[in-house]
Amino acid sequence: MAAPAGAAAPPPTGAALAKAAASRAAPSDGERAKAVEAFRALGLCVQLAEAAASLGWREPSAIQAQSIPPQLAGKDVIGLAQTGSGKTGAFALPVLQSLLDRPQELSALVLSPTRELAIQIAETFDALGQGIGLKTAVLVGGVDSTGQAIALGRRPHVVVGTPGRVVDHLSNTKGFTLRALRHLVLDEADKLLDMDFEAEIDQILKAAPRPGGGATAAGGGAGAGRRTLLFSATMTSKVQKLQRACLSSPVKVEVSAKYSTVDTLRQQYVFCPAKYKDAHLAFVLNELSGCTAMIFTRTCESSRRVALTLRNLGFGAVPIHGQMAQAKRLGALNKFKAGERAALVATDVASRGLDIPHVDVVINYDVPSNPKDYVHRVGRTARAGRSGRAVTLVTQYDVEPFQRIEHLIDKKLEAFPADRDEVLVLLEQVSQAQRIAAAQLREADGAGGGGGQGASGGAGGTREEEEGGAAAKRCGGNRDFPFIFSGPSRERPQKSMV
Repeated sequence: MAAPAGAAAPPPTGAALAKAAASRAAPSDGERAKAVEAFRALGLCVQLAEAAASLGWREPSAIQAQSIPPQLAGKDVIGLAQTGSGKTGAFALPVLQSLLDRPQELSALVLSPTRELAIQIAETFDALGQGIGLKTAVLVGGVDSTGQAIALGRRPHVVVGTPGRVVDHLSNTKGFTLRALRHLVLDEADKLLDMDFEAEIDQILKAAPRPGGGATAAGGGAGAGRRTLLFSATMTSKVQKLQRACLSSPVKVEVSAKYSTVDTLRQQYVFCPAKYKDAHLAFVLNELSGCTAMIFTRTCESSRRVALTLRNLGFGAVPIHGQMAQAKRLGALNKFKAGERAALVATDVASRGLDIPHVDVVINYDVPSNPKDYVHRVGRTARAGRSGRAVTLVTQYDVEPFQRIEHLIDKKLEAFPADRDEVLVLLEQVSQAQRIAAAQLREADGAGGGGGQGASGGAGGTREEEEGGAAAKRCGGNRDFPFIFSGPSRERPQKSMV
């Protein structure tokens, strides 16, 4: 099969190579051959089957096995599957097959709710398409649009972006049009709609060809028609409305129960007083030492404060939240992916779609107010058949939302073993780390770094992080081995501390 015309194979991105290398142990020649045959059995060409096998995919996931054949037959598809089930491959492979059969510039547009997920999707396309000369462009906010306009000028085959920035380029970038679009993919569609992107999606639909052929919805000339693919972990009323608006006789593929979590995930909770919440977080991390952790907070300010507190205790933590500059967000994410930081303290900006290899544990520092968000948070671990653990800190104010989570997933969570006296041994060190973190935040905000733009919002290696290392020593911790105590610090706390 011919590669898309006029395309030069880009070098694979470092993140894509890291993702492939970090997957489970490299398959043997026999396993690789079986994987190639399994993907070919879905109707994919040998080039794409080999590309999938080269990423360590031993067999098609359930969503891939059920959604790829109807896509290859030209059908619109609604794919509903658990997070971490391989939805990106489920739409990327058929799009690439279509490009191999009929190369075309600006053939596919993939919409994502977050910048980080858009970049990850583009990396997956690059990894699968590096042998066929695929060109991609990423359109996300938080970075200068000039470089993105230049990338669009190179006429990529696949564009991946967030709705707001895509609409911005449709309005302001000369030559960028969706009139010839053949594939429109809405990934994490429920989150796209929850984030109030309806107006932007409507503008994109008007600029694209109608489903099945004919002129664009805006009446701007003839197009080849488009195929629409809608993928989500949950089906909401808004998603059903979107389905009626932009899909034509779709095939619905549902491979999991509604709002379910995977069987390989061990789910636990810690009931703790709100004022000792940080001490319980430190205890859990200390008990799970050696594990990589994603810690979810409710607000940007909490993610900054918790990350600094953990740094001051000697844990390698880095924050990521919506108020950080995009470069710092990517820097933080890449440090965590590369294993340079053991803990990523995040808001729900990181709860959707991100495939970070070998996240051992997800900790819900704040119980999500929407129980559906719990499903997406804990989906950052136990991905692609691997095992994982989720621990939720439940205070006296969180009992009702915690019970709603158990009702949603139809499962009673087990208690994480946390001896009260052992937790309170850490209280003095944690309190000192909190005081230092508060001072660091005041200093950063006073220097104009509020909202995560200053040192505390950086990706690591900043002046505040260096101060955190010194503070860890003052608190009695160790940056490599937190909470190694001896002597009086092991004594039981006084009753006045309880």
